[in-house]
Order: sequence, then structure tokens, then C-alpha cells
Amino acid sequence: MSNPAGWFPDPYGRHELRYWNGTEWTEHVSSHGRQSVDAPSGVPPAVTGTATPDRIADQLRRHEAATARAGGTAATWQGSGHLLDEPVLVVNQKAKIIEVNAEYAVYDGTGTQIGAVRQVGQSALKKFVRVVSSADQFMTHTYQVVDAAGNVVMGITRPRKFVKSRVVVTDGLGEVVGEARQENAIGKIRFGLYGADDERVGTIRAENWRAWNFDVVDAADESVARMTKTWEGLAKTLFTTADNYVVQIHRPLADPLRTLVVAAALTVDTALKQDSRGFS
Repeated sequence: MSNPAGWFPDPYGRHELRYWNGTEWTEHVSSHGRQSVDAPSGVPPAVTGTATPDRIADQLRRHEAATARAGGTAATWQGSGHLLDEPVLVVNQKAKIIEVNAEYAVYDGTGTQIGAVRQVGQSALKKFVRVVSSADQFMTHTYQVVDAAGNVVMGITRPRKFVKSRVVVTDGLGEVVGEARQENAIGKIRFGLYGADDERVGTIRAENWRAWNFDVVDAADESVARMTKTWEGLAKTLFTTADNYVVQIHRPLADPLRTLVVAAALTVDTALKQDSRGFS
């Protein structure tokens, strides 16, 4: 890393930020504005997905069928293999009976894992609250998005909320890219997408009141992406916290819309936090 000294997303995945002294990572860390000390010993691996190629193919088939029913078509452009430059992302949340830290594996349209999402900066109190209640949905949540090599490519923070959510997206160096802002709490949920300069660049629209499928449009109101939740079976739905989505990006996008669309896709059910009624 050749960046000058400063605070950057913690590459070890244990905190939100870690101090880089210009030469190496230090023990100085920060989460939710509180500084502490944690020696940088070892780099934890990115979330390793367990989805089989057959399962990925099945999710893609169901997504394509749902897209066709909605009048959409398949993406025709080719990506580069990078997390931010793929036409199709298959997002699988790690199944847990009790979820303390959300983890997701991200695959491309061929079933190859190209990235992961990991929750960072969780305090012991927040973990306890998450186990014994659903009150954590009102607390701040922070995520790191890493590529296949474990490099931080994006940060996602959903500040504490009461009724409506706001999601702040940063790049791999911690610079703000933009925000997703919830615009309503009743009916079909809608989020406005805004760049760092506060200019509106798009909208995420739930296609039904339960907010399972989403259409994403740009500033000209043209559809640029679609997210579809895939059904994983009654037992898994009832007894684990896992949520799985397929995301189709219709054409190559420019930033900040590109990063905002991928950020929303990767954490749509946790960073945007759906409750049991389908509201965020």
C-alpha cells in the first residue's frame, strides 16, 4: 500500500478503520467513532461461499423466469471479472440459526466467487442485542465489501434509524461515493440514490409491498438493474437468517451509480434492513 499516513478501512475485517502510518498498518483502530488498540496479527480470509454450481444455476434460472414475467430481458454485455464490473451477481448470505455478524458470498454468472461482504465494528453489546431481540435493526451497521483477493473495495454504513433508512457508501479508501435514502415507509419501498455532491443519480423501487424484488432506474428513469430474491425452501427460510439475491445490471454503468447499485445489491436485506412486514 503506497498511500500516505491516515485512517483507512481495516483490511483485517475486525474494525471499521485502522491507521496506516505510511509504511505499515498499526494497532490503532476505530469503530463508530471510538478509538481502541488491536494489533494487526494475520489477515482473516474473506467469506468462503458454500453454494454449489447447481445451486447457482438454479438461482439464475429462477431469476431469469421472474425477470421474463416482469417484461425484462437478460443482460448481454461481458464483464471483466471484477466485483464492480459484472452483469450478474449472485449474492448468498451465510446461513446461521442465530446471526451475530452478517456474511455474504458473491458469485458471478458462471458460479465463480468474486467477492464477499463482512460486517465489521460490532460491539459486544450490539451482538448481545442481536441475539436476544430484533432491536438491532434500529442501530448502526457497517460492512466491508472485498474482492476475491480480500482487498477492500467498498464500505457500506447504515446509520441508526427510526422509521426510514439511509445508507452511506464509500470506496476502498474510505472516501464517500454517495448515499441511498429511503423515501417512504408504507407501500412499495423506494430509495433515492445520490452522489457525493448530493445530485440524484437514480432510484431503487420495490416491485411489491414485501420488498422482495427491486427495479433500479437512473436519473432519466430508465431501468439499469433488477434484483430478485430467490426462495431457498421453507426450512431454511423459517430456521435461518439467510437471504439470497440475484442481481442483473443491464448495461455498464458509470460511477457513482455503478458503485451505489452494487452496494444496494450486496446488502439489500441487511444494510437496507427489511423487517417482517417488508418495510425498511
